[in-house]
Amino acid sequence: MNSLKSIPRHIAIIMDGNGRWAKERGLARTRGHQEGAKRVDDIVTECRSLGVEYLTLYTFSTENWQRPTLEVNLLMRLLVRHLKTMDKKLKKNQVSLSAQGTLSRLPTFVLTELERAIEYTHTSEPKMRLSLALSYGGRQELVDAVKKISSAVNSGKLEIDSIDELVIRSNLYEPGFPDPDLLIRTGGESRISNFLLWQLAYSEIVIAEELWPDFHPENLRAAVDIFSKRNRRFGKTQEQVQTKKIAAKRKLPSELGKGGL
Repeated sequence: MNSLKSIPRHIAIIMDGNGRWAKERGLARTRGHQEGAKRVDDIVTECRSLGVEYLTLYTFSTENWQRPTLEVNLLMRLLVRHLKTMDKKLKKNQVSLSAQGTLSRLPTFVLTELERAIEYTHTSEPKMRLSLALSYGGRQELVDAVKKISSAVNSGKLEIDSIDELVIRSNLYEPGFPDPDLLIRTGGESRISNFLLWQLAYSEIVIAEELWPDFHPENLRAAVDIFSKRNRRFGKTQEQVQTKKIAAKRKLPSELGKGGL
């Protein structure tokens, strides 16, 4: 039974620590990645159980292409292998899979399997949407958005004075995903590593000390519990937030909604 007070609508996770986990145990880095892949299944299942609507996993960054070729090749093969085993579970749990990033850089055999899994798990009314950030970089996402917007302006489809936050959002990789309510980073590092730079503007951040292969459903619940105790003001004063909460409880129009403060 779910006893958590507040469940984030959208959770984003930086899955960090596979290599360190393996090194601490005297194992090859590849073993850490293999163990980390198992946690993906556990965490996706737990998020679905909690009622999370959107989950974004930082799976492979644009910077990760700089890693040794052998490691990159193994990661690509591991991804394909995992897609072939997780798709049925996703479909059973009504989880719709998608991917975001510079996907054209992925090897053909990866793209083929990814497209198959996305099509196989597609449903018009999923219980949860799962996005894999693959060959993803937050700065590149913004560059790509600027290019698309510029093209629309040049072609006369968009007036430059019409560009606002909604236009920018509509040109991001996953425009249908709301901003993450909660960002979790495993492995104890306190940085966002070029991840969802636009979308994380007001996300709550929880740093988990556990390395990703050691991050289990109970650790996820602990992070969500921390989130539920945060006071999210979105730039407003505490008095404004409290007034809005009281008005909502009374089912009366909030003075904030009338532009009163």
